[in-house]
Amino acid sequence: MSDTRVDRFVRSHLKTRHLVLLVELGRNGSILHAAQAANLTQPAASKLLSELEHALSVPLFDRLPRGVVPTCYGEVLIRRAGAALAEMDAAHQEIMELLSGLSGRVAIGTVMTPSISLLPQTVRLLKLRFPRVQVSICVDSSKTLVARLRKGELDMVIGRILDSESANELNFEPLSDEPHSLIVRADHPLAKTSDLHLEKLIEEGWIMPPAGSILRDRLTALFLARGLDQPGITVETTALPMITNLLIGSDMIAALPEELVRPYLDIGLLTVLPYDLGLRMDCYGIVTRRKYKLSPGAQAMLTILREVAANLQNQLKLDGMSTFSAAVEAGQK
Repeated sequence: MSDTRVDRFVRSHLKTRHLVLLVELGRNGSILHAAQAANLTQPAASKLLSELEHALSVPLFDRLPRGVVPTCYGEVLIRRAGAALAEMDAAHQEIMELLSGLSGRVAIGTVMTPSISLLPQTVRLLKLRFPRVQVSICVDSSKTLVARLRKGELDMVIGRILDSESANELNFEPLSDEPHSLIVRADHPLAKTSDLHLEKLIEEGWIMPPAGSILRDRLTALFLARGLDQPGITVETTALPMITNLLIGSDMIAALPEELVRPYLDIGLLTVLPYDLGLRMDCYGIVTRRKYKLSPGAQAMLTILREVAANLQNQLKLDGMSTFSAAVEAGQK
């Protein structure tokens, strides 16, 4: 089929039910179940799918004895169909917002560290200025969040762009490179040791992120670069409540951003070991879709997020200057 004919089909004949069917086929892997989810009969669903494949002149799904699996062409169309449906939902939401004043809903995803301080401060300020805006927050890995962003399920993400394929579709505003420290309970036997070595530290129990995560890979590389084996006593988890409870109740060690456990550090339950891992993660930041206009509520969230992030950065600089001045004064006494 010529490009002109494809364009004519897409503009004149492609309907919302085609998009809904594609998304449900990707979700269910079965024409029968997808038809039921899309409120269609199975013959009608099969006809719609055949229309799409004939119009595009490519197979969208491989038919298997127990269902269907999207081809590489089908995966592209499913992702785009999901984004198109999300756009229509967003358009309806935006119209309702314009009719009733700034309200609506904003969906934001974040990796763990910004969920402790940056995002709560942002949400509190948003609610003070625009109390009718409803906020949905998802805390997950960057890979999962960015995939949901590309599908139109999230308005923005605080995280990392980890693959070049999605980078061309996204905007990225850097925020922090997230330095990590070694965190232990306040009265840990090594807490007041001034001459710590990594060879000694790996003899302790460690709370580690799961294999395959960015932090785990960085820690593994760090140990290998020193010619050391991996810690022999480990617990794998990314659940912050579990991590903090294990740290407080044992002599285990965890490599974490200090911001993540700041309340525990401030009240003296946890402390930072006097050892510089030299470990920094790839920078996380604000991720949005290119060529996509945010709803008024989401735009308000983005504006306040940038404002709060700038204030936190300025506060960190001031804290750093105060610490440096105090060290200089102590040295002069």
